[in-house]
Amino acid sequence: MKSLRFLLVAALTGTFPLFAQDATPAPFTITAVPVHAQARVAAVQVRVTPDHADWTYATGETAKFTVTITADNEPLTGATVRYKVGPEMLPTDEKTSPLPAGGLVIDAGTMKEPGFLRCAVTVEVAGKTYRGLATAGFSPEKIQPTQTDPADFDSFWDSGKAELAKVPLEARQTLLPDACTDTVNVYHVSFRNIGGTPWNKLTARVYGILCVPKAPGKYPAVLGVPGAGVRPYTGMKDLAARGVITLQIGIHGIPVNLPQELYDQLGTGALNGYNSFNLDNRDTYYYRRVYLGCVRANDFLVSLPEYDGQNLAVTGGSQGGQLSIVTAALDSRVKALAAYYPAYCDVTGYLHGRAGGWPHMMRPNDKTGAPSGAATPEKIAVTGYYDAVNFARRLKVPVHFAWGYNDEVCPPTSLYAAYNTITSPKRLLLALETGHNTVPEENAASDTWLLSQLGVK
Repeated sequence: MKSLRFLLVAALTGTFPLFAQDATPAPFTITAVPVHAQARVAAVQVRVTPDHADWTYATGETAKFTVTITADNEPLTGATVRYKVGPEMLPTDEKTSPLPAGGLVIDAGTMKEPGFLRCAVTVEVAGKTYRGLATAGFSPEKIQPTQTDPADFDSFWDSGKAELAKVPLEARQTLLPDACTDTVNVYHVSFRNIGGTPWNKLTARVYGILCVPKAPGKYPAVLGVPGAGVRPYTGMKDLAARGVITLQIGIHGIPVNLPQELYDQLGTGALNGYNSFNLDNRDTYYYRRVYLGCVRANDFLVSLPEYDGQNLAVTGGSQGGQLSIVTAALDSRVKALAAYYPAYCDVTGYLHGRAGGWPHMMRPNDKTGAPSGAATPEKIAVTGYYDAVNFARRLKVPVHFAWGYNDEVCPPTSLYAAYNTITSPKRLLLALETGHNTVPEENAASDTWLLSQLGVK
């Protein structure tokens, strides 16, 4: 896993003692350089392994982690490692220990309440720092959310959808010949949305990339919702080639086929921190337009003459997982959702002494312990209307999720807080070692499940 493996990159000049044949011995023992070479570059791995094969424990059980460090799969000896063990995402003291030849065993203790305990290890090799981690889950299926469910949650969003319904679609569709394939037509599209952007309060549009199979016929549709950030999009052509209409949207009210430089400037400028814009006002909070814009994207999809009129799904990862849950909860036309490590789940967890979801606006200062500036009564109350937990409670369709225990962006405590509230048919695919990333097996399984829900073989 790329989150656990770190390649040592050194110039092949023989200047690093660790790799030179004739150098003074380094703090680590490593196989000699072959006689036909002048120096050696080794792949250094820090492996942290829980003593339960499934990384999962009952509350009250003791977890132990074994730390091993290798270079080109050969154990390094003589290292001094630094490690932290504690509830994920929360400050904890760092300790040091020599690394025995057989590996270091760390007694991590236990958790009395359901949650996740993380062991993160770092080591310095030839001036470079390498890191590995593992996370033990304690009765994760029993984690419950800390987020409150506003009494007027449903009426608030019903009102928003009613407002959206009054806005004409006014769809625009432009063929992108260079992006088309032999089997798929690709378009840059846009359509009206409620509200405005930070720089234009009068009008708003949703922009995206539409992919439609060229063969005549009626097709199911999938809405692809984006992860966090500001970027262009190229569409979901691979899925479209399998007989599905796909629409991949942006959320910021700007075209999604512009030069990268523009998105970089917006991401570090006008849209920097967009997830907290107007957080103290539920009616003007940034995500209100975004959430309703996802419903509007479905309005566009179902208006297409190629749509089969029945099968509509939504998918995405991180912020896209958040938006997948939200869209499926708000829009009864959605028949299934597939999501990876959804963001914005139980963001109030930090106010209760445990990890909260991305974007971590409630997280106390790591160094001082001072409360977050977002932890005001007004802002906390607004998150209740936008937290994916409260949308997950309302899901009525089959759902497929995938994540790993080592996610440091969307911590698993927050993910389970949402997942455990779902009462509709649900399934979870775990790739335990992964962090905020996927592996091919996850992607293939999610696509297969999603297509099966849409009746596509």
